[in-house]
Amino acid sequence: MGRFIPVLTMPNRSAALFAAAIALYVLAGTVRADAQLPPAVVRAMSRAGVPANHVSIHVRDANSGASIAELNEQIPRSPASTIKVLTTFAALDMLGPAYTWKTQAYLNGDLANGVLNGDLVLVGGGDPFMTSDRWWSFVQNLRELGLAKITGDIVIDNTHFAPIDETRGGFDAQPYRSYNVLPDALMVNFQTSRFTITASPQRARPLITVNPLPANLTIDNQLQTGAGRCQGYNRGVSFNTPVNDPNTVIVSGVLPAACGSYSVNRAIMSAPDYAYGTFRTLWTQSGGAIDGALRMAPLPANATRFYSHDSISLAEIIRLVNKYSNNVMARTLLLTLGAEKLGVPTTARSGSDAVRSWLESRNIRIPGFVLENGSGLSRSERVTARGLADVLDAAWHSPFMPEFAASLPLSATDGTLRNRFRAAGMQGRLRMKTGHLDDVNSLAGFINAASGKTYVVVIMINHPGAQSGLGENIQAELIRWVFGQ
Repeated sequence: MGRFIPVLTMPNRSAALFAAAIALYVLAGTVRADAQLPPAVVRAMSRAGVPANHVSIHVRDANSGASIAELNEQIPRSPASTIKVLTTFAALDMLGPAYTWKTQAYLNGDLANGVLNGDLVLVGGGDPFMTSDRWWSFVQNLRELGLAKITGDIVIDNTHFAPIDETRGGFDAQPYRSYNVLPDALMVNFQTSRFTITASPQRARPLITVNPLPANLTIDNQLQTGAGRCQGYNRGVSFNTPVNDPNTVIVSGVLPAACGSYSVNRAIMSAPDYAYGTFRTLWTQSGGAIDGALRMAPLPANATRFYSHDSISLAEIIRLVNKYSNNVMARTLLLTLGAEKLGVPTTARSGSDAVRSWLESRNIRIPGFVLENGSGLSRSERVTARGLADVLDAAWHSPFMPEFAASLPLSATDGTLRNRFRAAGMQGRLRMKTGHLDDVNSLAGFINAASGKTYVVVIMINHPGAQSGLGENIQAELIRWVFGQ
């Protein structure tokens, strides 16, 4: 039986307002009768055609814990990258801000007069941020310790992490994008090199330079210099790798001479091949010599430790993860939690189990919780708005709150929020993690409102096209309302 809506006689303006209210009621009819939801947010959902049952919201006072807005807060949804809020704070809370990873070098042979008669064994400890400059420092420290020549092989032991049963392009068929790189216990520079391609009318084939350049990388340059205007995205350049030769990159297409010099970052090779190739390049550049090649093997029992290289601290790592939404670093954090709490070789499952135990110890219960890899680059991860808010609440009351809060993007200032929430007074007063996937748009973090109060805010929208402006418009209305509290 339908609801009875009385027909009233009223002035034209009042009638128009009443009709608008009825339309709003119908369009957002799935909002619970007891839902605490700002009217501006309901209107934004109606304009965007997003039904309320596709949205979850939870807003609470960070100090009193009082809820001021809720909608579907206990329904599990895809969080996209806002799940990094949970991964990073769990790591910070369990391991502490000063935690570091170690990359170690062992000698499997005798060292005399700078010559190692045997193998150099490189043991990966899961450093999430072994960039090319830090890898250069690793090599230089080995040289400064008196090692000049290696007569044997470079042996890589990456058994700290169990093998991952995925392909790099499995998520979205983009294997050359750095955001799809898979974790490895010895991951160097995110397996990513910058390809600079220079075209000129005087050359039939554009020139390609690569930095860093792995010694074992082969570039098959099939590019042609073209005429006409320089086009947009990728400039007509494509990258490919033969199935049977992962250390070769084929660069093909036509690059107009009008483009001049064009640079693009691409993830290449396997993690061990890239680590070995860049090590060999840097070693040779430093004046060292290697007779052997790459070999994969566990650390021999009789090898002796020669050098241990510390990563940057966990507090610095989570800042990079959250500010710039780094997927492989977040995944590495989850694996590290598994290693520290359940032993090695670690898996995403052991990391997830460690996080579940931590949630239980914190008395945080999340119905339908699914943690696949901890980065949000997943179609199966699920969390509730209240559950994510509970994690943020725990962070707010933690002794590590300053380190965690400093890791989140600042409105109109940096990270993934550098171009958002530029309204007067808002700059730097929102610390929030963003999350985008196809049909998913989320925000989670803290708002220092105009009143001086701080609020925990989570909004997750799972709706076709939500990753575009329609999702951000709904978020903007909620943020504007909370900021005014």
